[in-house]
Amino acid sequence: MALHKLLVDDFYDDTYKLIAIHCRLEDYRLAYLLNQNLDLNLERKSDDLDFKYLESSYSIFEWNNEAQYVTWNLVSNVCKKEEDSLYSSGTLFEANDKVLKTFNLISELSKVDYFIKISDEIQNVNEKIILSRLQAIPQIITSYTVNPLKIKSKDHLIF
Repeated sequence: MALHKLLVDDFYDDTYKLIAIHCRLEDYRLAYLLNQNLDLNLERKSDDLDFKYLESSYSIFEWNNEAQYVTWNLVSNVCKKEEDSLYSSGTLFEANDKVLKTFNLISELSKVDYFIKISDEIQNVNEKIILSRLQAIPQIITSYTVNPLKIKSKDHLIF
């Protein structure tokens, strides 16, 4: 009897472009600016991108441009959670200190605030035009393309 083995890499689809954005705006404000400057129609998805094992969730906006066969995603790379500290003070009355923990969707790019993922089937999106329009937005500090093949945790980008 033949044994069939499936690898996760067999299902990985690398037909997308990834743009990193450094910006201190809230996610909904950035989505609004992207809609204005890139002629998009990004809308917040009803469910956030949740990772149970990371205990974090990330906001995600999506627009499916059916006319050009392109799906645009804006996803946050930063999740901040307030948790109770787990230490014992050894006194009768313990202080309940809160600790602010920061989680990243792509941990090796921890300085990036947001990612734009452009999934285009016919490769008709020009990254240089998009980057020049992004850098024209005054609220965006910087933006640049990221090679998805060099990211270790690229499985987090499968929505």
